[in-house]
Amino acid sequence: MNITKRGLILGTTALAVSSVAITGFGLRFSQSQAFFQDSPKELVDEVWQVINGKYVDATFNGEDWREVRKEYLGKEYGDKEQAYEAIREMLKKLNDPYTRFMDPEEFKTMQIDTSGELTGIGIQITKEEGTNNIIVISPIEDTPAFSAGIISKDIIRKIDGKTTEGMELNDAVSMIRGTPGSSVDLVIEREGKMMNFTITRAKIEIHPVRARVEQSPDIGKFDYIRLVQFSGNAAAEMKQAILEGEKNNVAGYILDLRSNPGGLLYSSVEIARMFIDEGRIVTTVDRVGEVDAHSANATALTDKPVVVLVDGGSASASEILAGAIQDHKRGVVVGSQTFGKGLVQSVRGLGDGSGMAVTIAKYLTPDGRDINKLGITPDIVYEMSDADKEVLIQDRLKIGTIEDAQFKKALEILSQQIAQKPN
Repeated sequence: MNITKRGLILGTTALAVSSVAITGFGLRFSQSQAFFQDSPKELVDEVWQVINGKYVDATFNGEDWREVRKEYLGKEYGDKEQAYEAIREMLKKLNDPYTRFMDPEEFKTMQIDTSGELTGIGIQITKEEGTNNIIVISPIEDTPAFSAGIISKDIIRKIDGKTTEGMELNDAVSMIRGTPGSSVDLVIEREGKMMNFTITRAKIEIHPVRARVEQSPDIGKFDYIRLVQFSGNAAAEMKQAILEGEKNNVAGYILDLRSNPGGLLYSSVEIARMFIDEGRIVTTVDRVGEVDAHSANATALTDKPVVVLVDGGSASASEILAGAIQDHKRGVVVGSQTFGKGLVQSVRGLGDGSGMAVTIAKYLTPDGRDINKLGITPDIVYEMSDADKEVLIQDRLKIGTIEDAQFKKALEILSQQIAQKPN
């Protein structure tokens, strides 16, 4: 299965958006679509083979995977829809919300164009283990969901009046996405309270990096960089932001990873290399213990002090970057506990135009920490009060300003770091 390293994604989730172009996830169509149209059982077997060869858990969640194959190949499938249902049922046995099958339409949703041009409301969602709740990992900044006030850890209880209890993740995504200009009604549970949202879908153009050089009376110039997603163009935009900071001779950097749900593995590694000059950045470990290490390569763009802002919406690739900076003591991590998603998926196209995401490895920080389900604890834990959060919910333009309590704390810490830096 020729999955390229650049096609690896971290803690993959369903994206409630629709893509308009195809990107290189290392996709391979091994046999003709017509063959699978006529032989849906072959599609069931191909999915089984992928799991058998690549899945991270060699025990397959305690299932006898060969018996599973015998069971599902022993059935007859009248059409591909029946095969799709059987595949989803088979994958449920793994009890892994990130390993999932996508029919052709759902697979198109997963294929995110590197230009970041999408249609939908702009949220990343997952199915929570244990409760099976459909929860928001994060809204994508400057999207309809973000503007409406959807936040990380919101529980989606209803979509257009239909309960999400027992709903498959892909079904939730299909109901939420849609054509620009149409709307979707969501019932959200937040801290025990039910809230109603009507959100109009739109075409979304995502620039993952927002940066500005600012002046502070305490420290002089500093560079504030907000990274909202580890997409294919994130590293190039981050490089430009850091070089602009160096050109302006800033004294330090605030790197804001709050509500960043992650993305591509190689993107997190490339960005980490811009701040860390030597040493390991991350290791991935597959089911037989084979380690793939990613290290710095003496190409750091700055050695200035760095403060990293994180919160509960900082997941996967965000945790790799924050964890690497923390373990190397390259900067100070400030904010609240991160999401805790330490798994790596690959995405594969199947013979009939459908596809699947497969958990193939877990990742460890440079110090060997497995943060899956645990998250990263900031060096300086600084929780925002409900009143602090409300300020930002009411006016998103205040994120990264002095009215943003966590940003204000980060600025205070950066000032201390700059003062302590040897001349």
